[in-house]
Amino acid sequence: MPAVAEHKLSLEVFHARYGGEKPYFEYWDGEAIQKSMPTRLHALIQKVLVQLLDALGYEASQEVTLKLDPAYEPIPDVIAAEGQIGDPYPTEPFEVVIEILSPEDSFSRVLRKCRLYATWGIRQIVVVDPQARLVWSFENGSPRETETVAGRGDRAISAHELWEEVDRRLRTTAP
Repeated sequence: MPAVAEHKLSLEVFHARYGGEKPYFEYWDGEAIQKSMPTRLHALIQKVLVQLLDALGYEASQEVTLKLDPAYEPIPDVIAAEGQIGDPYPTEPFEVVIEILSPEDSFSRVLRKCRLYATWGIRQIVVVDPQARLVWSFENGSPRETETVAGRGDRAISAHELWEEVDRRLRTTAP
């Protein structure tokens, strides 16, 4: 996880230097960490996940900065809440966070984020790998492969449903 600064930045300095920059920067305990540049497939998966989560009755969004801890401001790929997502930023735990791997992401960096989300009390922490077409849920400090992307019982998104919808959209947009 390449850091942009060698000394700890205050939140004020971080926001002045990196606020609004794309690709986005995340604040990690005094460091500015640049998010990976998303691919078209990454963006499509985000869009599909938000729509599927909305259809289950969640309020879902993408690329929202979290402000649950003053030492960290990560920007997960997708979040969802059974009620409303905090406005302008979530400051309390919510139900679902999903990270989508980009080709240059290190799995250790993603695991670090997942562990942080778990300490905050986020109930469902999911990692999606578009290249391998795998989905992991993060439970008890480690990932395990799963067939359920998010939701509960009969109100859940399966990995099969996700990939089927992604494939359908890729076919309809192919030249």
